[in-house]
Formats: sequence, structure tokens, C-alpha cells
Amino acid sequence: MTMTDRPSNPRAARLNGLDVAELQEYVASVEGDATQADRDPVVIGTWVGGTRSEITSPLGGPVVYMGGPDDPSAMGMLLRALAACDIEVIATRATLMGIEIKELSVEARGHFNVGRYLGVDRGEGAGLQRVSYVVRLRTTAPLTAEQAATLEAAVAASPVGDTFGRQVALGFELELA
Repeated sequence: MTMTDRPSNPRAARLNGLDVAELQEYVASVEGDATQADRDPVVIGTWVGGTRSEITSPLGGPVVYMGGPDDPSAMGMLLRALAACDIEVIATRATLMGIEIKELSVEARGHFNVGRYLGVDRGEGAGLQRVSYVVRLRTTAPLTAEQAATLEAAVAASPVGDTFGRQVALGFELELA
């Protein structure tokens, strides 16, 4: 779909909390140079004590605490990342199509067992064994079948969902001091 194929909402400079013109300009820049969509995030986790960690990014943003008694777990954060990514995907795509969102939520569920990292071999990996989720979307006007299919395809292309759906090369080093 090219920029000229994308419906727009000429009434609103902002739609769904996004600047429509800025978003369309960004999509056009990616169509002209696919590397404009490249991302290389870096995060640094530092042990705070117990099972708690502090996660920061060299690019800034808020510090996130994970793993403590009042913090989300790392595995819970994976599910949160999936939900947040799909909300971003739907909001962005709906905005590009001129669709006004009334309500949008994602309910993600997963199952894992930490026995393996505790040294209790259970015959399965310690990571998520299954993940499922439901996207709930309410718009100001009914969606056409084509709009619904476009949004469904966008969710299928979600970066976090795509990552869950395939094996990702993982590099690991243990530096001892």
C-alpha cells in the first residue's frame, strides 16, 4: 500500500493522539529508504538486590524496576511488551486509515515454568511455552471488511508478535571479574 492508497482523515491534524501528517511523512520516508525503520534498542539491567533489577536505556526514558516483590516479573514484561506493541500497531495503522479509536485493549496470557533455571529439569525450556492474546477494538464507525483485514494483517506483522513467532538468534557472553 503506497501513501496515495492510504485513506486519511482530512478533518483532523491529530487522530488517536497521533499527528497524522507527521506519521504520513514518516511512512513516506520509510517507503523511500527502508533503513529509516531500523531500530537498535539497547537496555542495561543492573542488580538492585534480591531478584530486583533496574533497567535503563542509554537513550534516556524512565527507569524500570523489575523482579522485586512489587515489580512486574521479566516474563510478565514480555507479555506487557506484546500488548503495548500491538496497541501501537493498531493505533498507528488505524490513524493512517482515518479510523477513530474509541477503545483499544490487548489481553495477553502466557505459561512458563521456572524449574529449569532452578536446576530442576522438567524436560522443557524455562521460557514461555505458550502465549495467546485478544485484541479488543471499538471504533467510532463500523469497520469495513477490508479495514478489519488490514488491521488484522498489521497485528500479524507486530514486531513483538513476530519475535514470539520465530526463533531469534541470541548471543550471550559471561564476563567474570
